[in-house]
Amino acid sequence: MSELFRIENLHARPVSDDAAALKDEILRGISLTVNAGEVHAIMGPNGSGKSTLASTLLASPEYEVTDGHIYFQGDDVTDWPTDVRAKAGMFLAFQYPQEIPGVSVIQFLRQALSARKGVDLSVLELRLSTMDWMKRLGMDSSFVDRYLNEGFSGGEKKRNEVMQMAILEPEIAILDETDSGLDIDALRTVAKGIREIRVDRPEMGVVLITHYQRLLDEVQPDHVHILVDGRIVATGGMELAAQLEASGYEAFR
Repeated sequence: MSELFRIENLHARPVSDDAAALKDEILRGISLTVNAGEVHAIMGPNGSGKSTLASTLLASPEYEVTDGHIYFQGDDVTDWPTDVRAKAGMFLAFQYPQEIPGVSVIQFLRQALSARKGVDLSVLELRLSTMDWMKRLGMDSSFVDRYLNEGFSGGEKKRNEVMQMAILEPEIAILDETDSGLDIDALRTVAKGIREIRVDRPEMGVVLITHYQRLLDEVQPDHVHILVDGRIVATGGMELAAQLEASGYEAFR
């Protein structure tokens, strides 16, 4: 398999005016390689650095890389801004998607797709292409006319993130606790959407960040990594997730 995405000795800390806070690295040397078509799950307790990792990979201004590199499709993207990474094919599904009043889902998708693909689709063309995914994800056909994430339930927000991933066709998708706050039915719907996107686009890589094994049971990742205190402390397959379920994170500290 060809290398798609690589993190090499990544260190990162919050951006802060507080001199003391500047000493506090959250990511402390993470290395990870994702080949085309692979799914990597990253599991860890609260405060281990999971969401910091997701944000850093998409160049959040809240964090700064202090050492190491991020490579995407052979390019060193460590210094690339968020919009350039997104246009190149990197996608982040947020743990807590932001509400954007006044901007409908269909308008947002049109702007994002135009930037990503350089194709200026009409709203009608885009509406037709979203209809199938809304049906697959159990979303009402009027969903795309609502303001982005405004008044959405937790399940609607996460299904909307998966629909964005389907429409934007990224090369690498980083899913930050997509299962957070979902009941079992919503979780299965979201997992089914992820699986179907992978069938449509088998070369897409996925980095799946989660607390729980239940999403892994649905998606069946190729590799599982345990993140503790900003470092990957163990790597394996689904058997590692089963071990974690049995013994908890203390066994990996």
